[in-house]
Amino acid sequence: MRRVAVTSAIGTTIEWYDFFIYSTAAALVFNSQFFSTLSPASGTLAAFATLGVGLIARPLGGVVWGHFGDRLGRKRMLVASLLLMGVATVGVGLLPTFAQIGVAAPILLVLLRLLQGLSAGGEWGGAALMSVEHAPPQRRGRFGSFPQIGVPAGLILAQLVFLAVSNATTPEQFAAWGWRIPFLLSLVLVVVGMVIRLRVEESPVFATLRANRSRSRAPIVEVFAHRRRELVLASLSFVANTAIGYVFLAYLLSYGTRVLGVERNTMIAVVVIGSLSWLVSIVLAAIWSDRIGRKPVYLVGSVLLVLWPVPFFAILDTAGFAAMSLAVVVLTVGLGLSYGPQAALFAEMFEARYRYSGASFCYAVGAVVGGGFAPLIAEALQQAYGSSLAVALYMVAVAVISLVAVVLIRETHRPGVPARLS
Repeated sequence: MRRVAVTSAIGTTIEWYDFFIYSTAAALVFNSQFFSTLSPASGTLAAFATLGVGLIARPLGGVVWGHFGDRLGRKRMLVASLLLMGVATVGVGLLPTFAQIGVAAPILLVLLRLLQGLSAGGEWGGAALMSVEHAPPQRRGRFGSFPQIGVPAGLILAQLVFLAVSNATTPEQFAAWGWRIPFLLSLVLVVVGMVIRLRVEESPVFATLRANRSRSRAPIVEVFAHRRRELVLASLSFVANTAIGYVFLAYLLSYGTRVLGVERNTMIAVVVIGSLSWLVSIVLAAIWSDRIGRKPVYLVGSVLLVLWPVPFFAILDTAGFAAMSLAVVVLTVGLGLSYGPQAALFAEMFEARYRYSGASFCYAVGAVVGGGFAPLIAEALQQAYGSSLAVALYMVAVAVISLVAVVLIRETHRPGVPARLS
């Protein structure tokens, strides 16, 4: 179980590192590299739009990976998703700029981002189910937190690599070629991840399905036929977490450096502090959910995400390092409380024969509806109204949607009498 948990954490960290270096580059350099004919503001909007394109592909990735994950196994799909993500990420690092090949550059950038989205659409479901289905019933939340921490861990790794590269190069060197280094380093990480994942045993739940010949022939069809309510509520419960999460991880760098005038390294440090807080709160929230149930933990996090966005920007706009750090720590605690128990909750909501399809679909749809264009929307609101209050109110609106969904979700884990995953 420990090997599976650690492997899930390392694998998802590598996968999300690949996904997030794109987000960081979109905030810092893509406007000048691939949209140089536009104004700086319009170029930033275009860069954030390509970020959303990747998330649009995630539901398709969830359906494809979910189908084969329920048919062929969790492990095979995890290996395939990591390989696809690595190819797409290295491809971005090798991509010529607009100045070199013209309009083909942003077109190829969008295509590579679509491949990243397809990979991410199936990665989470496989990693989450491998952890949860290997775990003892009373510790599913704890073991399910390992793939969850891959998100902030991947973000931390991406920020630290960008910080190291930017400090080791001049601004001109970073703009010319330095930004490519984090993408090319992905090749090494993917090789490490592949070796690790190939050593892990298949989920015992899927092994039982295969032995009993009870696998679904059309899992996505079955899950829509029997679990429509769960699909809708689980998807909506993730809207706030992913929208506010992408405001934090993708928009905040651009906002801090361009609007507040804060030095880039300072903003990266603030994001890293918030990511560490996010990581710790994910683990604590997951453990807490094993003790009191998934829903109460989710509710606390969802309420915090409704209440904090307006104070968040009010404090952030002071542009002081300590104040900005406090603002992101409180925000990421809300994100952690509403993300830590998610793997266990989603796994417990669906039967094993179509669990990969159901969990992956909900995760991917929630990401698209909430986070797909959150940085783009935030940037557009800031430019339109010239105030961070508009962005804060947008965050509150999506948080209310998820809060209502969480209220309507049925509890899946009763402490002391955990249900079997079958």
